[in-house]
Amino acid sequence: MSFLRTTLRQSSRGIRQFHSTPARFIAVGDAIPAVELKEDSPGNVVDIASEVAGLKKAVIVGVPAAFSPACSATHVPGYIAHKDIKSTPTYVIAVNDPFVMKAWKESIPGAKESGIRFLADGTGDFAKKMGMTFEKSVGIFGNLRNKRYAVVVENGKVSKVFEEGDNTGVNDTVAEKVL
Repeated sequence: MSFLRTTLRQSSRGIRQFHSTPARFIAVGDAIPAVELKEDSPGNVVDIASEVAGLKKAVIVGVPAAFSPACSATHVPGYIAHKDIKSTPTYVIAVNDPFVMKAWKESIPGAKESGIRFLADGTGDFAKKMGMTFEKSVGIFGNLRNKRYAVVVENGKVSKVFEEGDNTGVNDTVAEKVL
């Protein structure tokens, strides 16, 4: 469930003001949080912060669920088809187990050949640390999920954040806008 967080901020004139804004932790200039994700099996651990720390540019794409229609038919295939995908390390992350993520990767035409890595955030720790969660305890997703987002990382720091306002749509996070 999304809650509004009241924060005290300093304005440019030095006057303290209260703002109610959605909780959001990841911002331009932030480092990617160190969280162990799984790739293909529970024993294959990936520390996403270490993965992107030494890269000139990388993209992390958060999706609400593996095998969902929008993720499988539009969002991820758009990244696979993008002309720059081979030169930009790209990670697709969902709050699913590693077996589901592996099966999903194998089901999408061209995914294995694209070099895109599918990482499982089984406990939702990465999504929480990114501040990119929503809960659908009633409805199609059934529990804590990633919002749909994309983050461009340059030299280990976030340089751009793209987020779908409704958490699940596919408009602002498509490959054409991110890459």
